[in-house]
Amino acid sequence: METIDARGLSCPEPVLRARRAMQRLAPGDEVAVLVDNATSRENVLRAARSLACDARVEPLEGGFRLIARRR
Repeated sequence: METIDARGLSCPEPVLRARRAMQRLAPGDEVAVLVDNATSRENVLRAARSLACDARVEPLEGGFRLIARRR
């Protein structure tokens, strides 16, 4: 699984990097995205839904890990 470390990046960079990675996914594949603020978390979740991906959020120290899986 590819991991996109978008911690410390200003918007819109985290969601742009996440979208590029999600667009490359084949059905059933996953990508992890690391972010450090709630705004980026919500933007990445919205992007996942718009790209036919299911997403879940795991808390990390100082941020979040989002796992997006292509349907």
